[in-house]
Amino acid sequence: MCSCLTSGIRHYNMGLTKQYLRYVASAVFGLIGSQKGNIVFVTLRGEKGRYVAVPACEHVFIWDLRKGEKILILQGLKQEVTCLCPSPDGLHLAVGYEDGSIRIFSLLSGEGNVTFSGHKAAITSLKYDQLGGRLASGSKDTDVIVWDVINESGLYRLKGHKDAITQALFLRGKNLLVTSGKDTMVKWWDLDTQHCFKTMVGHRTEVWGLVLVSEEKRLVTGTSDSELRAWDIAYLEEIEDPEEPEPKKIKGPSSGIQDTHEAEDGALETSEAPEDRILTCRKAGSIMREGRDRVVNLAVDRTGRILACHGTDSVLEVFCILSGEEIQKKKDKKMKKARKKAKLSSCKGEEEDLEVSVEMTLQDEIQRVTNIKTSAKIKSFDLIHSSQGELKAVFLLQNNLVELYSLSPSALTTQPVRASRIAIGGHRSDVRTLSFSSDNIAVLSASADSIKIWNRSTLQCIRTMTCEYALCSFFVPGDRQVVIGTKTGKLQLYDLASGNLLETIDAHDGALWSLSLSPDQRGFVTGGADKSVRFWDFELVKDENSTQKRLSVKQTRTLQLDEDVLCVSYSPNQKLLAVSLLDCTVKIFYVDTLKFFLSLYGHKLPVICMDISYDGALIATGSADRNVKIWGLDFGDCHKSLFAHDDSVMYLQFVPKSHLFFTAGKDRKIKQWDADKFEHIQTLEGHHQEIWCLAVSPSGDYVVSSSHDKSLRLWERTREPLILEEEREMQREAEYEESVAKEDQPAVPGETQGDNYFTGKKTIETVKAAERIMEAVELYREETAKMKEHKAICKAAGKEVPLPINPILMAYGSISPSAYVLEIFKGIKSSELEESLLVLPFSYVPDLLTLFNELIQLGSDVELLCRCLFFLLRIHFGQITSNQMLVPVIEKLKETTISKVRQVRDVIGFNMAGLDYLKRECEAKSEVMFFADATSHLEEKKRKRKKREKLILTLT
Repeated sequence: MCSCLTSGIRHYNMGLTKQYLRYVASAVFGLIGSQKGNIVFVTLRGEKGRYVAVPACEHVFIWDLRKGEKILILQGLKQEVTCLCPSPDGLHLAVGYEDGSIRIFSLLSGEGNVTFSGHKAAITSLKYDQLGGRLASGSKDTDVIVWDVINESGLYRLKGHKDAITQALFLRGKNLLVTSGKDTMVKWWDLDTQHCFKTMVGHRTEVWGLVLVSEEKRLVTGTSDSELRAWDIAYLEEIEDPEEPEPKKIKGPSSGIQDTHEAEDGALETSEAPEDRILTCRKAGSIMREGRDRVVNLAVDRTGRILACHGTDSVLEVFCILSGEEIQKKKDKKMKKARKKAKLSSCKGEEEDLEVSVEMTLQDEIQRVTNIKTSAKIKSFDLIHSSQGELKAVFLLQNNLVELYSLSPSALTTQPVRASRIAIGGHRSDVRTLSFSSDNIAVLSASADSIKIWNRSTLQCIRTMTCEYALCSFFVPGDRQVVIGTKTGKLQLYDLASGNLLETIDAHDGALWSLSLSPDQRGFVTGGADKSVRFWDFELVKDENSTQKRLSVKQTRTLQLDEDVLCVSYSPNQKLLAVSLLDCTVKIFYVDTLKFFLSLYGHKLPVICMDISYDGALIATGSADRNVKIWGLDFGDCHKSLFAHDDSVMYLQFVPKSHLFFTAGKDRKIKQWDADKFEHIQTLEGHHQEIWCLAVSPSGDYVVSSSHDKSLRLWERTREPLILEEEREMQREAEYEESVAKEDQPAVPGETQGDNYFTGKKTIETVKAAERIMEAVELYREETAKMKEHKAICKAAGKEVPLPINPILMAYGSISPSAYVLEIFKGIKSSELEESLLVLPFSYVPDLLTLFNELIQLGSDVELLCRCLFFLLRIHFGQITSNQMLVPVIEKLKETTISKVRQVRDVIGFNMAGLDYLKRECEAKSEVMFFADATSHLEEKKRKRKKREKLILTLT
């Protein structure tokens, strides 16, 4: 009696507050590299050319090319990766995302400590300067931002392009930046003044690629046609040098091409314009590519000797850029030939000799080496010179594949050799069907050409078998064989132990859309586009190749219908069979007699997926009309229609032993629902493209899903209870935070609407940081008021009265209120500081100025405080100068700041002098010059030698 009562109470409680358990993202697998970003070589453990970084949806995978293993995952948040760039020292990797944010990861620890938020759209280009201290980022929002990597803050925003940026490059020797965009422009920026001093308008179409070669004396651009255009760059100092001869013009490859580009040259070769005072650009000619489509990527290797580009096909064209010495040798050879020819053709002999002249074309200076043909279309590539002197090219291909080729550019006859490929960790095409084995350990995924079996716990691929275009699948009871239904209507039976195809049966005349295993596990049913449902039984037949019997299937019955069959499903007691048809209805038949029982109609478009609950009470149907309907199986009545997704519902499956079910949609979301209460429980977001299918494990602890983004995702049930009210509250908070970030940027005096010259952008983090500053300033006001009161009380009492300490200040170690404000400023990320001060109301500024004066006098964090001070003075200049109360404060600040900054500068100067002294001491001991100095001396020598050579040339 007592036990009955307690179980009744438990049931009542459960009914009162139904508890759900949360599913969380566990892993991303089946993906080698995603299409939106670019592949780059990275240096790990001191090895170059062995490891590559590849974008993988929101993460970055580091692959070992030699072993074909994934060795590190740089964890992203939500947004897809669009751009990668390794730092020059090889210790960091800059990663650009779809939402315009940039994170810098340490390759040693795999952690992303620095985040830059300044762009409003996807990052399209990232480049470090030579030392790795600055990073230039270009975006689809048409802006270029230069970031200070060391100080973790933005330096300035460069506006001028009218379309997405395709490339941004720092020049090594000068403080200049060159950028290209889809607006057909190439712009030169002077970074000292942060303005564009030259715009090259010689391109007719988008400039997709841009590289600097020949010691930055030549610029090569790739556009939407089959020409690579070359431009000669001459810098101001070199032109004005009286010892140096005039730079010789190089004629184009042929007069015909020269004529067609007269207009392009004309646009540039106007009379000496003010912008030509820094540098001049002259068109040197064009190199014809073999590809007829647009340039997708154009790049040079680190040495600047090899130039490579590819279009939308699978061919990489490799060119070699000759050095000055090699060009001179070539010229001498040509001279010799020309003289011989002149001697032969003329009777005068020696006298004719002087009139011979040789012209070097661009083709003589940039030579085609070879083409590398990959196994599929190229999405991106990277080049590196190995220690043996061979060139390595790594490719990220369109079909989820990474390939490495090596070639020796010195031996021009050699063909590129494929050194390695990473293929086993993913399918070449989208996965259209997923299944779990009965023990929850193995996962089957099948695509247009292969079946892969994965170990769920290690996520390793343990079997790969070739198949036809798979649409549906299941593990045969016992988990030793699998059955696949294909697009051509065949059934394929595979043995997992050997990986062999046991049998192929022509089951349907059209696509075999659906399979359903019978609950008694003796057979299964198939539905196809030939308007029929066929019943099959498993049987053992004699194997011709061995004495043992093997598994086979035989057809027992056929149910012919009037419409194409899209989905079939057995009821758990095997009495009923549900069949979804192309006429938007679901028909229910008795399994034993095949007589018609019920018709479920109500969907506006065909039912693509359906499932029957474990107790046979409910059937849930998902349709292309974006709705899910829950029906009773007794009378075929519709319990509820739910608007489930923003696009077609692609897959639906009940969690075993419950009335909860999962749906997957083309809107990239997976949702969990309660079929009894008709409630939406939770949404699993992660996929970046439409989801094709999912599978729930027999235990209900795991869900695996596949998508058009080529990734498979594993979701795991936790023990954490999920309360619907809290879930809704969190959702509302997330929506609010998103809307806050999208609100108008605060106005800055002197700026027109739409312009934003600061590098940051308003995010929920900057708003929270501003709130923290406001709270700190308010606490400072309260505490200073309390201090005054306390002094008055002590004076009146004539003795020292104990002062109660604020609990917040106590938590920080009983610090003063002003020190607490400083701690808050120190806690704000360097990259978010300016934007946080920008949203701060002016009423807090006077207090901050007084505080800054007090803190700078103490000499604490002078650099940080000056940065805040100068920013506030810039944005509130008008209000501060017109406020009489602030005049004395500003005067005091002027004195203290100048003296303290001078002190800081002196300390830095002293330290630098000390380091110089130590350097000289080290050099004296080892009698070896430091590397940096040695290279600069060498370059100086080279330059002098070149000058001498040029002089000799002009004299001769």
